[in-house]
Amino acid sequence: MGAVTDVLSDIWHRATTVAPAPDARVAFTAAAVAALVVLVTPVWRVARNVVTIAHEGSHGLVAVLCGRRLAGIRLHSDTSGLTVSKGRTRGFGMVATGFAGYVGPGVLGLGAAWLTSRGYGVGMLWLVLVALTLLLLQIRNWYGLWSVLVTGALLFVVTWWLDVEWQVGIAWTLSWFLLLGAVRPVVELQADRSRGRARSSDADLLARLTGLPGICWVILFGLITVGCAVLGGRWLWP
Repeated sequence: MGAVTDVLSDIWHRATTVAPAPDARVAFTAAAVAALVVLVTPVWRVARNVVTIAHEGSHGLVAVLCGRRLAGIRLHSDTSGLTVSKGRTRGFGMVATGFAGYVGPGVLGLGAAWLTSRGYGVGMLWLVLVALTLLLLQIRNWYGLWSVLVTGALLFVVTWWLDVEWQVGIAWTLSWFLLLGAVRPVVELQADRSRGRARSSDADLLARLTGLPGICWVILFGLITVGCAVLGGRWLWP
């Protein structure tokens, strides 16, 4: 019992200790690496799994906050996902749940940028690790289980074994990645919609629920994700 208490005390100390901001070179490198990951398509296809985790996790979190019962989350190898919740088939809760997916990664990135820019980048990494652990309980397919486990394992290695300087640099990079990575799926969504390949997308679901055309929801997704990227980027810019 004492050993467990010591470990938890150590984690709490790491997470709540203010770390010095990286120098300008590290901060610029973090932004550049995140941008390259988002823009280089072969790399993006792999990294997009992280954005999908944030997307589906946002659906699940908002569903629970709106009083719906979360029935499970699936993550697929094509970086798509599915979150199932039970409750009323119409109304505010359903609309909020459907809306949360595409804006979720950007909002999470904004929160990560706020914490990181104020010296709590290590704490932010631990919060993400806790969130992944909770998300794991709702995963209902093997690929999703593997995806969350690998992401969590990599993050645990970073938070437990790397030096604080490396942890801060990775926190900066992850924050930038969530901010920038939230925008590209919105662009891809509209590209798929224009080709008639996304009839069951969140935007089209929201259109059926509210009567507001799907393109309006895509524009709203874009405005929010770009706004998060601009504001979060100002906080992170050296």
